[in-house]
Amino acid sequence: MKLAVLSRAPQAYSTQRLRAAAIQRGHDVKVLNTLKFAIDLTADEPDLHFRGRPLSDYDAILPRIGSSITYFGTAVVRQFEQMDVYTPNTANGISSARDKLRASQILSRHNIAMPATAFVRNRADVRPAIERVGGAPVVIKLLEGTQGIGVILAPQVKVAEAIIETLHSTKQNVLIQKFISESRGRDIRALVVGDRVVAAMRRVAAGDEFRSNVHRGGSVEPVQLDPAYEEVAVRSAQIMGLRVAGVDMLEGDDGPLVMEVNSSPGLQGIEQATKLDVAGAIIDYIAGQVSFPEIDVRQRLTVSTGYGVAELSVHSAVELVGKTLGESGLWERDITVLTLHRGVSVIPNPRKHVVLEADDRLLCFGKLDEMRSMIPERRRRRAKVRRLPKQPLN
Repeated sequence: MKLAVLSRAPQAYSTQRLRAAAIQRGHDVKVLNTLKFAIDLTADEPDLHFRGRPLSDYDAILPRIGSSITYFGTAVVRQFEQMDVYTPNTANGISSARDKLRASQILSRHNIAMPATAFVRNRADVRPAIERVGGAPVVIKLLEGTQGIGVILAPQVKVAEAIIETLHSTKQNVLIQKFISESRGRDIRALVVGDRVVAAMRRVAAGDEFRSNVHRGGSVEPVQLDPAYEEVAVRSAQIMGLRVAGVDMLEGDDGPLVMEVNSSPGLQGIEQATKLDVAGAIIDYIAGQVSFPEIDVRQRLTVSTGYGVAELSVHSAVELVGKTLGESGLWERDITVLTLHRGVSVIPNPRKHVVLEADDRLLCFGKLDEMRSMIPERRRRRAKVRRLPKQPLN
C-alpha cells in the first residue's frame, strides 16, 4: 500500500508513530504537508499538485488536519475522495467534528447521550438557556477551542451571564452546557478504529482543575470500558463519518455522556497509558480498506435517475407496525432496506422475518416516488404555550 499522511508536523509523536508502523508493515509511506497541495480543477479528471508538481498515485491518505487549516485541509481531503483515494475520515466528517455545535446537533439527532447543551446569541436568551440545561454551575465552551482552551466553569448564573456577554462582545460563539458534577476532573478517551475501540484511557485533572486534558497537566490511566461505553463511542464516530477518532465521554450517573469526537486524536497519551500499538491498528485498518473500501452511499447511490436513499419511519406508515419486512410489500415496490434503526440499536441488512415495531426507522434505497408516497403529510409542530402566573385581583 502506498500511503500519504497529511500532516504539517512531521516530527510530532503521532505522525512519527504512524509512519513507523506503516514502514514496519512493509508499506510505502510519505508525510506530506497539507498546505503544499494545489487543487487542479482544469483537467478532465480531478487532480492534485504537490510542491508545484503533479501528485503521484496513492492508495490511501490519513488526514491529520489541524484546526487552523480546517477549510483548506478538508478541501484537499475532498479532492482525494473525488480521485477515489481511500481516506478513513471523510472531509464532511472532519468538518462536522471540528464544529462543536454542528457535531452536537448531529449526535443529538441520533439519540447519543450528551450533557444538556444550549446555543444562543441574544442576551435575553442567556438566562433561560442556563435554566434549561439545569442551572449553575454551567460549563461555557468556545466553539473554536481545543485542548481545553476556551472551556470555562461558571459557578453562578450572574457570573455565567457576564462571561457569555463578554465573549459575545468579542464576536465569539459559545455553547452553554450542564456541568456533570459526578465526573468532575475526569473523562474517558476511547480510540475508535473502524467498528471497534482499540484502546481507552481515563484522564484525570491535576489538583482543583476541572479540565482533564493532558495538555493542562492531567494524568492518564488505562481503562477497560463497559460494553455500553464502547457502543456509544463506535456509534458516535460512525455517525460523524469518521473511522479513526478519539471519542471523549463523561462518566455520568446514568451512563456515558459524549463530549466531543476528535478527527485527529493524539496517540502519545493513549499509547503510553495502555502500552498498545494504536498506530499499528490504524495502519492495519487502512490497508484492509484499500483492498475492499467502504463507500459513501450518499454520493454513490443517488446518481440513478428516480432512485435514491431515504429514511422511512414506521410510526408514519402505521400499516407496517406488526408486520415482518417480508410482509411489508417494500420489495414489491422496488425498495430495499439497508439498515433498521431501533432505539440505540442498528440492525444492518435486516432479514425478511424481522417484525417491525412502532418508532423503527428504515434506511432504504429504491424508487423515490414510491418512498415519497409512503410518507403522510407532515404535521406542524404544536407551539408550546407558556402559562403566565395569575395576576391578583384589584
